[in-house]
Amino acid sequence: MSEMKELAPAIYLLPKEGKMRVPGLVVATKELLLEEELTQALEQVRNVAHLPGIVGYSIAMPDIHWGYGFPIGGVAAMDVETGVISPGGVGYDINCGVRLALLPEKLENISSSTRRELLKTIFQTVPSGVGYGHRGIRGLSDLDYKEIAEKGALFSIEQGLGLVEDLDHIESRGVILGGDIDLISTHAKERGRKQLGSVGSGNHFIEIGEIEKIFLPDIAAAWGVEEKQAYLLIHTGSRGFGHQVCQDTLDDFMKRGFAKGLPDKQLVAAPIQSTEGKNYFSAMAVAANFAFNNRQQILHLVREALMQVCGFPHEKVRLLYDVAHNIAKFETHLVDGSLKKLCVHRKGATRAFGVGNEDLPLVFRRTGQPVIVPGDMGRASFLLVGRGHELTWSSSCHGAGRAKSRVASAKAWRGRDLKETMHKQGVEVMAVSLKTIAEEMPDAYKDVAQVVSAVEQAGLAGIVAKLHPHLVIKG
Repeated sequence: MSEMKELAPAIYLLPKEGKMRVPGLVVATKELLLEEELTQALEQVRNVAHLPGIVGYSIAMPDIHWGYGFPIGGVAAMDVETGVISPGGVGYDINCGVRLALLPEKLENISSSTRRELLKTIFQTVPSGVGYGHRGIRGLSDLDYKEIAEKGALFSIEQGLGLVEDLDHIESRGVILGGDIDLISTHAKERGRKQLGSVGSGNHFIEIGEIEKIFLPDIAAAWGVEEKQAYLLIHTGSRGFGHQVCQDTLDDFMKRGFAKGLPDKQLVAAPIQSTEGKNYFSAMAVAANFAFNNRQQILHLVREALMQVCGFPHEKVRLLYDVAHNIAKFETHLVDGSLKKLCVHRKGATRAFGVGNEDLPLVFRRTGQPVIVPGDMGRASFLLVGRGHELTWSSSCHGAGRAKSRVASAKAWRGRDLKETMHKQGVEVMAVSLKTIAEEMPDAYKDVAQVVSAVEQAGLAGIVAKLHPHLVIKG
C-alpha cells in the first residue's frame, strides 16, 4: 500500500490514476491495511471512481471486502444532474440493515433455563433459512404490496405488528418515498409474498446479549442504554424480493448497454435523470420499504416470544434504532463549500448523521444518530454515535467484514462440535443447518473492535457501548 498517503488519523488517499474521475479514500488502521484480501477490494474502489458524476472520493470503510461491482464497505456520492445510479452500489440485498432494541432487564437476572427456553421459542416463532416465510400466515396481496411501497414500516404497524413510537427510531421513519409497485416484476412479488417476518440465510441473525461496557455515558444516558442491560439485535434485509428487484434491473441495464466504457460491467449504471435511473430508484425504494417491514415484523414476533417466556410487555422492549446499510439515498451535502443534492450509494456502509441534522428526530438531533455495527457471534458488536463527517458523506462502517470465505470457514470447522465450541464461549446458537454455523464462526470475520477503532480515529463516529452476544439464531 506504499502508494497511499495518510491524510489524517486512519484516513488514507488512494491516488487518482488513469481514467479515475476522483481519488479513492480508505478509512483504516495500519494493521487493517496489511490484510492480504484488501488488494482486490481496493481495485474495486478504483473502478467505482470511474463512474460518471462521482464527487469527492470513491470511499472504502475499514470493513471493506470484495463485492459485486462495488466493494462491500463502499460509499460513493453522485451529482444528481450529471451522475449515475448503480444497482451494484446498493447490492442484491436492498436495505439489508440492523435493528437494536433494549430489554427491560439485566441479562444476568434472566436465568439460564429461561434463556434456553427463550432461544428455542424465538427459533420456533421467527422463520429462518433459505426460502422460509411465515408459517401458516397468508401471503401478501397486491394491495398489501401497494401499501408497503407507499407507507413503509407504517404498513406493519397499522396491522398491529409494532408500536407507533417505533417509527421515530427507524432511519427515515421506515419509508423511502417514491416507491412504485407497478415497476416490480411478478417474479419478485412471488418470491417475497410469504417472506415478511423472516430472517433468511447467510450472515443474517437474531441475537440477544448484554451491554458489556459504556464508553460515552452522557450519550448512553440520553438513549436509555445501561451497562448489563439485555439487548436484542436483528440483522436481515429484503429477502428474495429485493434480490429479484436487483437482478431484474441489472438484466435490463445490461441489455441497454449501460455498462459500456466502464472498467467492470458489474458497475453497470443508468443516468440518475434518465427514465431507467428513476425507475430503478423507485423499484429500490419498494424493496427498501419491504425490508423495513421485514425487520418490523421480526421485532413484533420476538416481542411476542419475550412476553410469553419472560413476561415483558411489548412496549417495554424499546426500539433504539434501525439502520440501513445497503441503500442509495438523495441527500444534501457540502461540496466545495456549497450545499448540493447528491445520490449517496452506501453498500455495506451506514449513515452516520451528526448533531443538529434536521433529518433526525429530536432526541438524536441532540446527540447524533445511533450507528449499529454487528461483529461476529463470539466476540462483540458495537453501538456508535454518528459525527456527521462530510469527507465520507456522513457515513460509517456497517460490520466486521469477512476475513474468510464461507467455503474456507466451513472447511476449517468440518468435523468439529460447533455448538459446544460456542457454548464454551458463553454463546448458545441455533440454526436451520450446521453448515450455516460453520460458515459464520467468529474467525470468519475481522475483529470488529479494530474496525470501529478505525472509524473512531477517523472521526466518523464515536463508540458509545460494547455489546456481548449470548443467544444467537443464524439463518
